[in-house]
Amino acid sequence: MSHVVRSGLWLAFFAAILLSWWMMYAMSVNMDLDWIGRPGEMGARMAAMDPRMPMYMPMANFGPLFAMWAIMMAAMMFPTMVPTLRSYEDLMASADGTRAGWLGVLVGYFVVWVAFAALITGVQLALLFGGVVDMLGIAKSPWFTAALLLVVGGFQFTRAKEICHGVCHSPMMYFLGHWKTGFAGGMRMGLGLGVFCVGCCWGFMALGFVGGVMSLLWMGAATFFMVLEKMPQIGHKVTKPMGVALVVAGLAVAGNALISGG
Repeated sequence: MSHVVRSGLWLAFFAAILLSWWMMYAMSVNMDLDWIGRPGEMGARMAAMDPRMPMYMPMANFGPLFAMWAIMMAAMMFPTMVPTLRSYEDLMASADGTRAGWLGVLVGYFVVWVAFAALITGVQLALLFGGVVDMLGIAKSPWFTAALLLVVGGFQFTRAKEICHGVCHSPMMYFLGHWKTGFAGGMRMGLGLGVFCVGCCWGFMALGFVGGVMSLLWMGAATFFMVLEKMPQIGHKVTKPMGVALVVAGLAVAGNALISGG
């Protein structure tokens, strides 16, 4: 019976990931179709619109935008949780872990990322109404793009990144130092792990303002890299090279803007 429960929970977990990505795809398609179904026109109109116009636009309102970010958190961050959930399973026999605790870890982790979704929703709306990003969440100024790339790239070399990544990369050590039993205990550990994960990965979410928060290719690439960062064998080897790549990209964007007078 325990094997059946385990298989069912893992299947539900991966089904949630697939559903989240499908919902992101559906939202992305809907964002780029006008009312008669011609692709491209709606995206161009939304990008050019002034968010202060007295008309209802979903991506200029907190509720729909928050829902989009919350779904994106599930799609992007659940795949990175696989090593964490596997580490919890390794401790179930020796440390009185339970499937309820396993679920608690997952719920606590997601609660933190939903809170971050609310925060970044507010940031996007502030940037939108401040004229920094367009209705699709893409930076209007190459200087803002360059600054964001440089900040996120530079963060890869900080002590804060090292500490947060260390916990995300080796969740077993966190479990051993903060072990709690039952659903409530699992949720407390999930909340703690979620905070460290936000500290580690916030920059890759913020880079959505460079490539577009509704770009499946851009956010898929970010998800792929965050999964790589958490893999035991290579996680520590990709963090700083990615920082170098982001800094170089930021300097290139700034140099191009300087040359072109943008």
